[in-house]
Amino acid sequence: MNFLRGVMGGPSAGPQPSGADTIQKLCDRVASSTLLDDRRDAVRALKSLSKKYRLEVGIQAMEHLIHVLETDRSDSEIIGYALDTLYNVISNDLEEEEQDDSEEENSAKQVDDLGSQFTEIFIKQQENVTLLLTLVEEFDFHVRWPAVKLLTSLLKQQGPQVQQIILVSPMGVSRLMDLLADSREVIRNDGVLLLQQLTKSNAAIQKIVAFENAFERLLDIITEEGNSDGGIVVEDCLLLLQNLLKNNNSNQNFFKEGSYIQRMKPWFEVGDDNCGWSAQKVTNLHLMLQLVRVLVSPTNPPGATSSCQKAMFHCGLLQQLCTILMATGVPADILTETINTVSEVIRGCQTNQDYFASVNAPSNPPRPAIVVLLMSMVNERQPFVLRCAVLYCFQCFLYKNQKGQGEIVSTLLPSTIDATGNSVSAGQLLCGGLFSTDSLSNWCAAVALAHALQENATLKEQLLRVQLATSIGNPPVSLLQQCTNILSQGSKVQTRVGLLMLLCTWLSNCSIAVTHFLHNPANVPFLTGQIAENLGEEEQLVQGLCALLLGISIYYNDNSLENYRKEKLKQLIEKRIGRENFIEKLGFISKHELYSRAAQKPQPSFSSPDHMMFDHEFTKLVKELEGVISKAIYKSSEEDKKEEEVKKTLEQHDNIVTHYKKVIREQDQELEELKQRINTLTSQNEQLQATVTQQVSQIQQHKDQYNLLKVQLGKDPQHHNSHGDTLQMNGIQTEEVSKLKEELEEWKNKHELLQGQLKEKDSVIEKLNSSQLEMGATEQSLQTSRFGGLEHSNELQKELEMLRSQIQLQSAEISKLQMENQKLQVMNTAADPMLGDSGATAATSSESEARLEQEIKELKSQVKALSEEKESLKQQLDSSTSTVAILQDKNSRLEREVAESKKEQDDLLVLLADQDQKIAAQKMKLKDFGVAVEDEDDTESGDQGDEDEDGDEEEQDENA
Repeated sequence: MNFLRGVMGGPSAGPQPSGADTIQKLCDRVASSTLLDDRRDAVRALKSLSKKYRLEVGIQAMEHLIHVLETDRSDSEIIGYALDTLYNVISNDLEEEEQDDSEEENSAKQVDDLGSQFTEIFIKQQENVTLLLTLVEEFDFHVRWPAVKLLTSLLKQQGPQVQQIILVSPMGVSRLMDLLADSREVIRNDGVLLLQQLTKSNAAIQKIVAFENAFERLLDIITEEGNSDGGIVVEDCLLLLQNLLKNNNSNQNFFKEGSYIQRMKPWFEVGDDNCGWSAQKVTNLHLMLQLVRVLVSPTNPPGATSSCQKAMFHCGLLQQLCTILMATGVPADILTETINTVSEVIRGCQTNQDYFASVNAPSNPPRPAIVVLLMSMVNERQPFVLRCAVLYCFQCFLYKNQKGQGEIVSTLLPSTIDATGNSVSAGQLLCGGLFSTDSLSNWCAAVALAHALQENATLKEQLLRVQLATSIGNPPVSLLQQCTNILSQGSKVQTRVGLLMLLCTWLSNCSIAVTHFLHNPANVPFLTGQIAENLGEEEQLVQGLCALLLGISIYYNDNSLENYRKEKLKQLIEKRIGRENFIEKLGFISKHELYSRAAQKPQPSFSSPDHMMFDHEFTKLVKELEGVISKAIYKSSEEDKKEEEVKKTLEQHDNIVTHYKKVIREQDQELEELKQRINTLTSQNEQLQATVTQQVSQIQQHKDQYNLLKVQLGKDPQHHNSHGDTLQMNGIQTEEVSKLKEELEEWKNKHELLQGQLKEKDSVIEKLNSSQLEMGATEQSLQTSRFGGLEHSNELQKELEMLRSQIQLQSAEISKLQMENQKLQVMNTAADPMLGDSGATAATSSESEARLEQEIKELKSQVKALSEEKESLKQQLDSSTSTVAILQDKNSRLEREVAESKKEQDDLLVLLADQDQKIAAQKMKLKDFGVAVEDEDDTESGDQGDEDEDGDEEEQDENA
């Protein structure tokens, strides 16, 4: 307020007395009047005076206007007048419009800063900004629109402070995002402008706006407005999108993941007739291209840039850009920006680079797009900005693209040059530009060729084969020699700088190229002469590059030429130049202003052709070599020898380390595979253990059932003494015994088969163990890594022994079944004497009848007794028949239970076979682990015992 009073008291800013009195009276009416109509009229009058008497209204009425906003919310008209008045006071736009018509320029200059001062007063109370956010939510047009304009003006004047207030306000940003959904275009468009100011240089607000679905809404607006053919609204939306995406990796990733890159493709659809583009369309398309570049900028994280580049290729955006690139009638500035955009879309992305190499220009005959662009680069009649863009495109095409580098260099080699001369290759264009009379073409061609050799020693050696025909009758000259010849001819500084950068890139890290360069006896004297002279400032840059080239010739010298060994070249520098002078001249490069500019970003951007001296990649090479060359100059011959020995030793160590790293990687892979196998085997073993436990419980149940049946079968014959009953029991038992014999035979056969398979697998394991003993001890480094595997293998061995013991238990169960079979056979033999007794009884009865016929008289007395005996026999027969029926029912139940037990025994045998297979697989894997698996004789002894018991059973069956 003190500042404003001082300004108010100045002679140039003093208002007319009548105006000041009027404003004072109006403020009193606003503050004291009880009628709403009176307050509304006063505020309307203040609005009309606020443009002419901005300072007075701002000082006297601002507090009253804020009070109106707080208390008169129910009347939209007075709220609108108050907001408009505050906007006129705070905004500088009106002053800028009337500045030309102002009579007093000094007064205009003083009030230019009034907007920021009034804004500071307004936002000092943060509740004022919160009140504005509340008014922005009102749907009434007369309230919402002025509130949006006022808030936009506040952000223009004091952006960071207002941003912070909105950021901490509850739902502050979300309230403003609702403006984009307003159906009234005026409010929606001003909402876009408000969000532009809100998102400037504030990453937190940018993220909130992006996650409030801003991308979707803005892209919808651009589509509704006609994409690049739209008006100023499209431009505003594109500027807002740039604010949200530029230098904001989170929003860029969200934009890509939301598939919004695909929605950018229709922006670049151009027709065949590209004449007569409007200025707004050019502006829109320029901003659209810049938005694409924001997503693939070299300053972004490599991973984010790569993913955006791939998305642009897959959705066809790159193809659409290449169509614009090869179209006719496109404005020059759009074509230049399109070239720069394509450059960054393909930079470092092999897929995109390969596609760009396949693009052909619509000419007759068709030519590759790269050739057409290079023709523009070496054409001195083309605009300078366009030539810089083409050079950047060529550099991006070759960046981390050894395949593309090889294709460019191959067009220079003798075996691939088109002898007919019908087509012009990229190599021919570069050579033509390298030796043309235009210094800018010389520089661009030299830098482009240097990028074709960047970090590729093979191509550096192949380029030594290139021969050039200088004139008719003279022998061809190598490209390397021709470059040094042009240097010695004293051409322009720009040409010499370009050639020296090419030679430094060519000779660095390539001893063969250094040897070829030193083989020409004129090269070293020329370099030393250039370095030793005291020339002007323009030549200092050339001197520094000559010192760098000579230093490279020393550092990468393999001492194959006797006259130009490292030590002799150092002595020559000491005598003719001096070491300190040499190091000083070498430092001219990094101290140059143009060097610092080129080191900032990859894109070549120069204000004029004269400033085109350094390339971005070359600055990296200078930074890398400057220190090592300085050290190499001061080293003695003994130190050089020691260094060479150390280098050789280090190379050997590096080779050994590389070899062991490879071995360790392979061993790690093997260990991971073994660990996976161990985990698999462990899980399988657990499953097998669970299965065995279930089987043991089932076998116990079967044992109990079998014992119960055995007791029942043993008791039944004791209760039946009659002749007919005994015959029926013997018949039933004989059938059961035969069935049990058949079942036992099947079990014995299956058991013998399982034992044979176990013997075969045990023999295989013995062979594998013997072969493992012959393998010898492995490397000590692997012993520690396999120690854990050996412990686990011992556990598997224990589990294998457990499985064998379970097999033995099952064999014992089978032997018990055989014993039960023997008991049944004994019962069968006991029934045979009873048959013999019945036959004797029959014979006795026949003799009795003969005697009765002879002695009828004697037997008449016994008829009565025989009749009584007959009745008793009938009763016994009836009881025996009922007993037989009961036994038949019991036997049928026994047959069903035996069939069920047979089925379960078959399932057990199948599981045993599966277990044997798994045991064999575990033995093989234990052998892979290096564990010796020993066979046990328990299984074989158990098998032999089973065979003996089977033999005894067969002998008993034959005797029976």
